[in-house]
Amino acid sequence: MIGNEQEILYAIALTRLSWSNMATTLFLFQQLGGAKAVYDHRNDIRDVLPECSSRLAEALRDWQEPLARAERELAFMEKHSIQALCLGDDRYPQRLANCPDAPVVLYYMGTADLNQRRVIDIVGTRHCTSYGADLIRRFMADLRELCPEVLVVSGLAYGVDICAHRNALQNGYETVGILAHGLDYLYPPRHRDTAKEMLAHGGLLTEYMSETKADKVNFVRRNRIVAGISDATILVESAAKGGGLITTSIALDYNRAVFAFPGAVGTTYSEGCNNLIRDNGAQLITSASDFVAAMGWQTDAQLRQALRQGIERQCFPELTAEEQTVVQTLSKTGDLQLNQLSVKVNMGIGQLTALLFQLEMKGVVRPLAGGTYHLLL
Repeated sequence: MIGNEQEILYAIALTRLSWSNMATTLFLFQQLGGAKAVYDHRNDIRDVLPECSSRLAEALRDWQEPLARAERELAFMEKHSIQALCLGDDRYPQRLANCPDAPVVLYYMGTADLNQRRVIDIVGTRHCTSYGADLIRRFMADLRELCPEVLVVSGLAYGVDICAHRNALQNGYETVGILAHGLDYLYPPRHRDTAKEMLAHGGLLTEYMSETKADKVNFVRRNRIVAGISDATILVESAAKGGGLITTSIALDYNRAVFAFPGAVGTTYSEGCNNLIRDNGAQLITSASDFVAAMGWQTDAQLRQALRQGIERQCFPELTAEEQTVVQTLSKTGDLQLNQLSVKVNMGIGQLTALLFQLEMKGVVRPLAGGTYHLLL
């Protein structure tokens, strides 16, 4: 077994240990630099991590069942062409990797690059009305004209989710469904045809191994992946309480942009959107143009043309005061994700994206995978 396959085996096993929870698993993985390292120190974990409790140290000694289960999972993955994406893997969604509760392992079937330049998620009620469906249809069609290269993410559930996936496909976008169960079955089953199409034009992604059913708590947990993998969360319709509002709350905690379509006052499935806008939890949008302007993505067409013609880098480019602030920050910190840089320089996502475009045109910065920016000077 080669090194990468071995690390995957131990990473899967690490998530299966009896004491396992997201925080502890991620802590051990990050502190020791990988799952195999955790296994190697299973008998002396307190020597390298004194803060580990005696209970945890004792639980870490027994890997027999977790490793056996991991081996069965690897066999299942090989049979069904499933990829395991571990933290640290270049294919792992880098936006999500920077979140404090990122999964150690993701299971992926599909063709889409999870680190595309633009990634959005569209969420909302499972009881999508004709109003919500029309909003999604028009938004997707218009966004395709303004920004042809966007990865669309949702949860493959009834209502807003499946409407978002289907309209993404109809408009030539790749789209990825984040699942609340393993890849050995699909919930809900009636979305199977759409899911099959997504495998060729997007994909299916989950943190759950096979034989994991779609329990209620799993849907709540998967919302953090929906939010964490994206640059922006768009809430289309929602009642006063619902999974879409959980996703927007997580997105705000991750310092991601959040948007919501308003609806008629008193309408059940617009109440959550209206309340979120009222409480400044989301920016109000009525169209794709609103969204693109707020995100600063209206320069995409210019950038594509410049790349085709070749950007002539200036040896000593003139920078505005705001551009200098961005450059100075990146020179001190090194590469930063867009949302992290937004906090550092105290700028909104839209304004900062426009500045980064100008710096890219001047040959000063270069975008990397997962919405990260690298200083070239």
